[in-house]
Amino acid sequence: MQSIAELFNAMTSGDRQALAKAITLVESKLAEDHISRLRLLDLCHATPKESTRIAVTGAPGAGKSSLIEKLGLEMTGSSEAVAVLTIDPTSERTGGSILGDKTRMTDLSRQENAFIRPSPTSGVLGGVAEMTRETILLCESAGYTRIIVETVGVGQSETAVSHLVDVVLFVTIAGAGDSLQGIKRGILETADLVAVNKCDGSGEAASKLFASELSQALLLLRGQNACPAVVKTSALSGLGVSELLTHMDTLVHDRRANGQFNSNRAEQRVKWFDDATAFLLEQHISSDNTLVQLRKELADRIQGDQANPYAAANELVSRILRD
Repeated sequence: MQSIAELFNAMTSGDRQALAKAITLVESKLAEDHISRLRLLDLCHATPKESTRIAVTGAPGAGKSSLIEKLGLEMTGSSEAVAVLTIDPTSERTGGSILGDKTRMTDLSRQENAFIRPSPTSGVLGGVAEMTRETILLCESAGYTRIIVETVGVGQSETAVSHLVDVVLFVTIAGAGDSLQGIKRGILETADLVAVNKCDGSGEAASKLFASELSQALLLLRGQNACPAVVKTSALSGLGVSELLTHMDTLVHDRRANGQFNSNRAEQRVKWFDDATAFLLEQHISSDNTLVQLRKELADRIQGDQANPYAAANELVSRILRD
């Protein structure tokens, strides 16, 4: 069998099949894969990486997949390596998922410096999959500098994705039930950018009017300094795609400059630690003072980027099992 070191080396050398195998490993629920997963994530954590994580969220039918493909092609055209992680809902009856987003991004999937991976939610709420964080880490270690996460598409309960990414892009369209009074505050309070998509053909006039109304509503909701830009886009014609990328790059640049980028990443690592602990052990630990203190010490190390959150969670669980 291929060793974890061999798998890691192949993955970081540009082998997309090895990356796919690595993701399958971290998504595995088999107990015997735990040590291998832990070893792989430790190797990834020790690998220097530089990336931008982008979430694309919105209601079904807004054209998220088509817009992502245009964004991805624009990025790969600039010689950037792009990984697209698409999240599909899991059936409560059968436990299965369609996982068909890759077939809707045929042009992007042909690019050598693009990787598309669909994953099921497996019942996880918040628009993301159970191991989305770990999959992001794998893709970054494999050399992908732009990680795009397409959420499950409910458009209202997806605020959890803001704990995984650097930029949240909310995609909406005019006349699809997202009237100003119908849009939920949660997603608009976390969105960094808004795209009013399908601004073409017979819907162009309505889209422009909706974009204007939405801009005013966001100004009232968020205030001048925190109001996200509203960009009119068309995945069909490519309208607004370059503008969206410019806004994203400006946001990331400004947040790096003022320290917000690193601060957000640090908070996300601690959130990852908390969720990984819950994933590994479903029980309350707050009643044990020794464990509470250990958790605080581990969280401080994670805050300073001195420990892999998954490995720290494993240390905490191992201590509980020894006691």
